[in-house]
Amino acid sequence: MGRRNSPLRQAIAMAVLLAAVFLAGLPFCSADITPSSPSVSPRKPRSLPWQQPSPPDFPSTAAPNGIAGDRRLPPSSVVFPVYGNVYPDGFYYVSINIGDPPKPYFLDIDTGSDVTWLQCDAPCIRCSQGPHPLYRPAKKRLVPCEDPLCAALHESTNHEAGCGIPEQCDYEIEYQDHGSSIGVLLSDSFALRLTNSSLAQPTLAFGCGYDQQAGPSSGPNGRSPTDGVLGLGNGKVSILSQLSELGICRSVVGHCLSRQSVGFMFFGENVVPPRSVTWIPLSRNAAHGYYSPGVAGVYAGKQQLGVRQAVVFDSGSSYTYFNDQLYQSLLSAVSIDISKSKTPLKEAPEDKALPHCWKGSRPFKSVLDLRKYFRPLTLSFGNGKAPALMEIPPENYFIVTRQGNACLGVLNGDEVGLGGLNVIGDISMQDVMVVYDNERQRIGWARVAGCGRLPKFANSPL
Repeated sequence: MGRRNSPLRQAIAMAVLLAAVFLAGLPFCSADITPSSPSVSPRKPRSLPWQQPSPPDFPSTAAPNGIAGDRRLPPSSVVFPVYGNVYPDGFYYVSINIGDPPKPYFLDIDTGSDVTWLQCDAPCIRCSQGPHPLYRPAKKRLVPCEDPLCAALHESTNHEAGCGIPEQCDYEIEYQDHGSSIGVLLSDSFALRLTNSSLAQPTLAFGCGYDQQAGPSSGPNGRSPTDGVLGLGNGKVSILSQLSELGICRSVVGHCLSRQSVGFMFFGENVVPPRSVTWIPLSRNAAHGYYSPGVAGVYAGKQQLGVRQAVVFDSGSSYTYFNDQLYQSLLSAVSIDISKSKTPLKEAPEDKALPHCWKGSRPFKSVLDLRKYFRPLTLSFGNGKAPALMEIPPENYFIVTRQGNACLGVLNGDEVGLGGLNVIGDISMQDVMVVYDNERQRIGWARVAGCGRLPKFANSPL
């Protein structure tokens, strides 16, 4: 289930049995999901029939603590190549090997939710056709309701009704675009190659999604570009928190999303550059599940766009979202830029890629061509004489469509029910290393020459 090219994927928990584990491309983190069998009504957790035979057991090659090798090794890091783009695919994903023997699964990366889950053949009521066969669970791997991780999952998803079946931990989630997932919590082995050259094979808990329903922005042909979602929040049920609890890596996650379709993501602090990162404390007042550097002034060049606004970062959203006031101010600034251009752009309402598109005298070949038309945006965090600045150049808030038009990649969050929330999405984080440091409760960013190759930092063993 990867993300899609439409309004926001990221979920904000909305009701008593609803939660945020799934992601959203624009709208939510999954690709197209079509029912493979009639749904139950009402949609409630069920005792799994386990009609499919369980996978055979294989002896584990991991050390007793889940890490092959010396148990006294200090926490290391894990680095993953990241694939995808903002346009035309609208999602970024990593490949992770899960199971024993390990099998690859593509997971949509989402810093706005805690729970990792896979489409699961338990059997599946509604699943979309993904890049790999559905994950086939073994009944012995069910996480019972009494497990502390079950309570953590329900806390992360605002699931207040407890468990309907004591032997299993159920979840139900609905996303902002009304996509949803129902499933149970399982545990299985993850194969992770560490930067200290050892192999980690920890047993981690994740969701087995056996009933998915797509929102109105689902993709074509019932296919999904990913197999599930990788929740990277700081809740106790997140993969990051579980790895930290096992002592495999510290609770630090970062990503560098490339405009060239290949970037990288990492767990742990070994890959963080010792210098050049702009740091700011994480806000304690952020919306549930989001990483936030707090309140920012938003500028187009030197022009401030309204009052200071609270913002959150979300890799589960392909585009950036401003509340209506800030969005209208941005549209006015863009109109000013267009009117001052020596070669004015014309509106292109025929291009339906995004709500606002313009065309030049000839098709644009690259988003970099837009630098001469539009000013960079700047987010200014903190008070005093030395604020923390994050520059968003035009190529990080516009796209160039297949028709060669320039479309504004900042959307009106009020129109998709974000309740005034300002979301910095993937488009504005391209070719920027963003680090979420839960150990020191801070968030940082550094603009890099490109995310297509992992840099060799002084404190990194790579």
